[in-house]
Amino acid sequence: MAAADTRTAPRTYGNWRRPTTAGLMGLGSLGTAILMGGLIFTVLLVMVSGLVAGIISGLLLGGVLLVLLVKDRHDRSLLTRLGTRLGWVNTRSAGAHLYRSGPLGRTPWGTHQLPGLAAPSRLSEHTDSYGRRFALIYVPFTGHYTIVLGSDPDGSALVDSAQIDQWVAGWGQWLANLSEEPGLEAAQVTVETAPDSGSRLRREIAANTDPDAPELARAMLEEAAATYPRGSSAVRAYIALTFRAAGPDGKRRTPEEVGRDLAARLPALTAGLAGTGAGAARPMPAQQLCEVVRTAYDPAAAQLIDQAHATDEPVEMDWSDIGPAAAEATWDTYRHDSGLSVSWEMTVAPRGTVHSSVLTRLLAPHRDIARKRVALLYRPLDPARAAAIVEADLRNAEFRTSSTAKPSARDVVSMRQAKATASEEATGAALVNFGMVVTATVTDPARLPEATAAVDNLAASARLRLRRVYGAQDAAFAAALPLGLVLPRHLRVPADINQHL
Repeated sequence: MAAADTRTAPRTYGNWRRPTTAGLMGLGSLGTAILMGGLIFTVLLVMVSGLVAGIISGLLLGGVLLVLLVKDRHDRSLLTRLGTRLGWVNTRSAGAHLYRSGPLGRTPWGTHQLPGLAAPSRLSEHTDSYGRRFALIYVPFTGHYTIVLGSDPDGSALVDSAQIDQWVAGWGQWLANLSEEPGLEAAQVTVETAPDSGSRLRREIAANTDPDAPELARAMLEEAAATYPRGSSAVRAYIALTFRAAGPDGKRRTPEEVGRDLAARLPALTAGLAGTGAGAARPMPAQQLCEVVRTAYDPAAAQLIDQAHATDEPVEMDWSDIGPAAAEATWDTYRHDSGLSVSWEMTVAPRGTVHSSVLTRLLAPHRDIARKRVALLYRPLDPARAAAIVEADLRNAEFRTSSTAKPSARDVVSMRQAKATASEEATGAALVNFGMVVTATVTDPARLPEATAAVDNLAASARLRLRRVYGAQDAAFAAALPLGLVLPRHLRVPADINQHL
């Protein structure tokens, strides 16, 4: 008797979608309101002032609608691009794209403070119920507290597909549980690849070498410690969890109060990551977090820090002194101390269904990029708000389909996806808004074209659509760091109005 074939097809994932707004001719709700109001005003103007005034009003209305309807491949309207350009002109004229710190800098206190969005942040250190120290970042402008967890991902090499599927399911469950976490505003996962100096390997070999070992074995270990790190890279992952400063009573809490609250909750948060493939997750102390941010702004400092750790020399850094001595943001790049960086934002998630390995090449080290950070930004939604969002999205999708006699194929597929999302949410699934920021850093400006071309190729392999963050490279660089910055809270334009545009 022939044995039964137990092989199953690889599991696929998808059905993520961007919520739509009801509107005519591809306009959002705000654009449709402008259209209807403009038409009524034009008709009244014709009745009062004649046909010529009505034609002029119609031309003005057409111009306003044109800047809303003309969109590029990243779904950005002409109005949005014009606003970005005007904002950059204002930034240049005010000199806000330049940063100088330290004793010879512009800051009167003479420290190397973090620039941009992270400038007002403060750092404190606390101890959880397991006796582990953890750093707590406080951003007064938005009223947020952030803790950072460090982990060494297991990777998918030589791992069965069934185990990978379990990791993916565990990660989805962990994200779903965040929506029930009291006070949690956002989560961020940053995967960083950087050159490995070999200090950790040499320190590990020196600590475990038997002094009575044969001379041949000792020579082999010394050769491995000297030659293996050449061209190798280190992969590190950081999970930042951002909480609101306001407590259940609505009053803003102090760092000590938030630290005591999170000290009891940290063990459960780190234990939940054990089944996600993240490896052994642990809270990052203040000194380690300072080293991560310092090396991001000054890649040349990484070698010195690794050498100090290899010789067991203490590395003492203060949060007010880990920023760059000089930084300059241009329209499409960001220069900071010994590094030159370019950041991209995800505008379109992979269409259709994908496999669990869709981001493998994007997350892996690349020979043309000195340091690379891929930051996944999550904003879990509470069940009450999630239900309202999916129902409104379903109504808007149905309106787009029924507003024309021959709906497009995309509108039909969009309505089908909206129905599936609403059905999954009704059966208990969680809803999470997500985005992505990719930062590539080089130490030699001549290698920047190779690095940008490499990111474009990696994005294509991941079926992502990335757009360079023009006019806001410094903000995007800070957003990719494991600081837990919630970008919508830093916008001057309300997020709801920006979405309708």
